[in-house]
Amino acid sequence: MKFESYPFEKLNNLLKEIEPNSDFEPLVLTIGEPQFETPRFILDEFRLTAPMLNKYPKTAGEERLRQAILGFVERRFGVKLDNSQIIPTFGTREVLFNFPQYLLFDKKEPKMAFTNPFYQIYEGAAIASRAKVKYINLTKENGFKAVIDDEIKESDLVILNFPNNPTAGVMNKEELALWVEAALEYDFVLLNDECYSELYTHSAPSSLLEASELVGNREFKNILVVNSISKRSSAPGLRSGFIAGDKEILRGYLQYRTYAGCAIPLPLQYAAAEAWDDDVHVIEARGRYKKNFELASKILGVKEPEATFYIWLEVGDELEFTKRAYKEYNVKVLPGSFLGREGAGRGYVRIALVYDEKRCEEALKRIKKVLG
Repeated sequence: MKFESYPFEKLNNLLKEIEPNSDFEPLVLTIGEPQFETPRFILDEFRLTAPMLNKYPKTAGEERLRQAILGFVERRFGVKLDNSQIIPTFGTREVLFNFPQYLLFDKKEPKMAFTNPFYQIYEGAAIASRAKVKYINLTKENGFKAVIDDEIKESDLVILNFPNNPTAGVMNKEELALWVEAALEYDFVLLNDECYSELYTHSAPSSLLEASELVGNREFKNILVVNSISKRSSAPGLRSGFIAGDKEILRGYLQYRTYAGCAIPLPLQYAAAEAWDDDVHVIEARGRYKKNFELASKILGVKEPEATFYIWLEVGDELEFTKRAYKEYNVKVLPGSFLGREGAGRGYVRIALVYDEKRCEEALKRIKKVLG
């Protein structure tokens, strides 16, 4: 099987012949990795439970972690799940890659749809699943929201991503509910990647689980979500995520996972449970990113995004803009066309505001100079 080069590999190739301006400190705004310390109480739990490395972890996860995740879902979204409706996972990247392979294995001609531009693991999963792909194009004209069309209805699996990476687009509960109704009517599995749900500026984004309950689908038939601790807790190295929703689908997927070897080491599980249980540190993190968005609005004149920590900046020729930003001001951004297909993302760059306020301000001022 043949995969596309990852966006960061494409970026390295684009910039490899360019010597950046050494008068400026390097600033890298390309990767969605929080540049803040993991909260101390999470690290303390990790140290305390490190001796448990002498034990094999269970694929299904420890009850301590399961209860913490269930508690998070109920507190945050008002949705009460039980153990049959959730699986703790080793982050969400592995789920987004292997779940489509599990789900689509028995389909003779599998069909998969996902938002475009996209997190490239969706495309990798489609390739590994031999699936024919339908792109759900997110554009300025549709407000970077997912629109249902007739081709979507023929899909076996649809992956949405709201709040969205890279566009920072958000869909409300009523808009998501239309997708739930379509999934039920046309019998496709609908999964929302909600990894940025906790990084918002004003109103908390809705979950697809809430939308499912809104239309009376309280058993979450055909409905799944994934979420992660990486962004909300500045702890991508903990690799703690979950998949939740339709228990009939999850029953078989859990058995599949026992073969895939995705069990989470016990110290990571206990440290992650502490993080899922606590909301105070998330509020603090959210405040930092909000300040960065306010700076972007002030310096670049852009509308403050509703969620994520990305600015989806329209620049014209995104490849030339990226090269100039690096050459003249030693700042790296990611061309939007590296994140999309069939022209999606062209004319934009993604800027990850993942540093402290001072460094983000400096980066944004440089970008403004590139804009002229």
